[in-house]
Order: sequence, then structure tokens, then C-alpha cells
Amino acid sequence: MIQYRETLYQRRSASAFLKKTDGVQRTERDCGMTKLPAAFVENMREILGGELEAYLASFEKPRFMGLRVNTSKISVEEFCRIQPFRSLRKVPWADNGFYYTEEDAPTKHPYYYAGLYYIQEPSAMTPAAVLPVEKGERVLDLCAAPGGKATELAAKLCHTGLLVANDASASRTKALLKNLEVFGMPNILITSEMGDRLDRYFHAYFDKILIDAPCSGEGMFRKQSHMIPAWEKQGPEVFSRMQREILCQAAELLRPGGMMLYSTCTFSQLENEGSVDHFLREHPDFHLADIPWCEGFCPGQPGLVGSAFPLEKCVRLFPHRIDGEGHFLALLQRDGERTEHRPEGRKKGPKLPAELAEFLEDVRMPMDPGRIQIKDTRVFFMPEEIGACPGLRFLRSGLYMGELLKKRFEPSQALAMALKKEEYASVINLSASDERVIRYLKGETMEVGEKESRRSTGWQLVCVDGYPLGWGKLVGGTLRNKYFSGWRMNA
Repeated sequence: MIQYRETLYQRRSASAFLKKTDGVQRTERDCGMTKLPAAFVENMREILGGELEAYLASFEKPRFMGLRVNTSKISVEEFCRIQPFRSLRKVPWADNGFYYTEEDAPTKHPYYYAGLYYIQEPSAMTPAAVLPVEKGERVLDLCAAPGGKATELAAKLCHTGLLVANDASASRTKALLKNLEVFGMPNILITSEMGDRLDRYFHAYFDKILIDAPCSGEGMFRKQSHMIPAWEKQGPEVFSRMQREILCQAAELLRPGGMMLYSTCTFSQLENEGSVDHFLREHPDFHLADIPWCEGFCPGQPGLVGSAFPLEKCVRLFPHRIDGEGHFLALLQRDGERTEHRPEGRKKGPKLPAELAEFLEDVRMPMDPGRIQIKDTRVFFMPEEIGACPGLRFLRSGLYMGELLKKRFEPSQALAMALKKEEYASVINLSASDERVIRYLKGETMEVGEKESRRSTGWQLVCVDGYPLGWGKLVGGTLRNKYFSGWRMNA
């Protein structure tokens, strides 16, 4: 019976473009510079009814750009006090989200390099904003690259618990790692596995899971019209099968009482309500939880799939209702009692090499020596929550602290970003208006006055307005630039 019901629904969605009015087949619609396929327009007509024309008119609206404050480094209040932009305004559904305009150019400001905010499309802020992550939890972002949602989940954890940020594409995890390191996150495990492989290591392990699933991307048509040909070749039917498999795999990773947030940036009823309905029929130990409401949100539509479940608890965002591109959200909770978990005690680590121990004398960041691991010459500070995972394919486990070289320790860019200004003994703190900040970010050497540093030689934590940017080594009034070459500002 279930198989017949699913097949019938897929046929209805796939053949929607064959609907006719007065015996005339519908054709593609011109929306400004964008030509929308007839099949897509008919599906949107089924979803929106009388609001279809308002949706189509939204293609004439400007794109909306957003930034999201990294609350693990700076409070929203403090950011508002120091931010240099002229036209910021709040994103209604994200307490730390703001709209900006092109004139603001936030990616060119030193605060961006200090990891004080992340550039993110405003409606894409909703999944991580809605998932109620608490400090100390074990959290999984299952489809994490390039890191827009993972960085917010990590910020909510605020250096506690564990964030496993996974993406099946190994090449995409490099951007994911960089974004998490810029944000200064030490409690991370970045993996590149399929969900069934993760189950071998993390069965019923996570308190919270976010699944921003691969989708047909209909919500991106306004700003990325080049996605339309791909939609015509590989549409909702292909992605819905993938999404249902991902949801089932994620369910095995969630603890009783845990919650997972399923989201897409598409409008397809097959991929949204259809995937949630299918999951709930296959998993009677899950139910839909309420999502905090915001003006402009629309409820899910059970009637689209003939569901008996309360799919109106899902949330849809449409560009004619909000200032954003669009999203779909469903918050799912597993039944059962949530039991407390305690990290396994770590054995006392090996004696630290003298050069590392000497460097750490200047570091005031809370750091249990038992969590320091040395792999060949590379030094890592491991999350309290993670144990051995032999065979797991990962890019990074914990905070990369630096490298042991011949009779010296070279601290990493990631360690600089994880520190606070007051957590290192010698700091060079520059104003954002100081022209040396840009020179530093471009990798140049710079002159430092006698009173600008506590020490005349050795390692310096370079900061902008009190927020770390990276390392430098001071010799005779000249700072040798140690800013990571792969992150440097273009000339």
C-alpha cells in the first residue's frame, strides 16, 4: 500500500506540466531575465494557488544578502556597537542575522578575517537558527559543506560538546574546514562519509542533527538561473529518493529524545512534505515538533501529499512573502527518554616536548594536557567528546595547534583564531583603521613601536580591535608575518 501511494504521488508531480487550461498546454514563463520551465510553474501553481503571480513577480525583486554574527567571539550588542556598515538591518528569524547591501562590502573588512561574521543568504539562516542546540551537546551537520550552518551550530556550542561536520564530498570539506577554523572552533570533527558508514561509529550518539539535504534548488532560481537546466535534467524525483535515504540514515544516528532538522532550498512538494511524510510513515518513533513562528512564514501543506500527519508544523519560506530566496523546514523529534551522557575520561597524555611546553606557558586558554595529541610532528587539542574512530575518513579531528619543528614549536593559524586576546601573553592590537592591518592580511612585514607589544621579540598574537587575526614573530621592531598564506587578502 505504501509503495503504491508513493508511486502515485511521484507520477502526479512528474506529470504536472501536462495540465492544460482550455485545451492549451502551458509554456515556459518569462520572469525578467529568467525563463521558468512550464513544469516548474505548474508545480508552483499547485502549491501557491492564487499567490502564483506574486511569486513570479518576486523575480523582479533585488537579491537579499546577509551576514550572521559569530556569537562565540562577539555578542550581537557589541557587534552592533563596533560594526562599520551603513545599511545593516535585522533578519527577523535569526537573532544574530543582518541584511547588508553591496556598498557595505563586508568581505573586504578586517572583521571578516577575524571571524566575527559569516556571509549567508538570509533564508538559509533558518535551519541552524531553528535547531535548539545547547552547550555540551553532541551535534551532527550531515551535509555540512561549505559550512554556513555548521559555523552557527558550532557557535551555539561555544567551544563545548562536539560538532561533527560531515560532507560526502571530500573536496568540499576543505572549504568547510577553513570556515570552521576562521570561526575559531576547537571542538570539531570533520568527516567525509555516507550516513551508513557514520552509523558504525555514532549509532544513536547525537543529541541534535541538521540535514540541509541536497535538493533540486528551486529556491535558488531567482539568483542562480543557471541551475534551471540542471533541474530539467535531474529534477525532484531524483533528489527525493536521495533525501529519503539520508533521512533514514540520520535517524539511526539520533539518540532517544533527540531532534533533527530537515531542510531544503527547494519548493517541490515531493522533496519537502513528501519526504517528511514518507519518513514519518517509516519511523513511527518520530514526531514533528513545533517551530518558532515568524512573520512571513507559511505552514507546510499536508494536502499536497494527502498526509495524515500534522505537516502544517513544517515551515515554508517564499520570496514573495519574505526578504530572502526561500526554504523548507521540518523539526523532527525521536520519542523516548533523553539520558545524560558523560565524556569518557582521558588517560594522562605523554610528557610534552620542551619547546611545546614552553610555548604553552604563554597560553591562557583552558587546555587539559590530557587532551593534547601529537601525531608525527603535528599537535592537536582533541574534543572531550570524541574517542578513537579507526577507519573513519576525516579531514580534521580537534584543534590543530601547530607543528613541532627542529627545536621549536610553530603555532597554527587555527590556534590563533581559537584564542581570545587575553589568552596569549604578548599581543599586538591594531585598530581596524590602521593601514598595517591590511598589510598584515596581505602577508607583508610591518614595523611595530616599542610600546605596542609587551615583548620586543618572539611570538605575537596580532589582533584587530581586540579580535585575533593570526601570528607574527617580532624581531628588532619588525614583525615577521606568519599569517597563513592560503588565507591572505588578495592584493
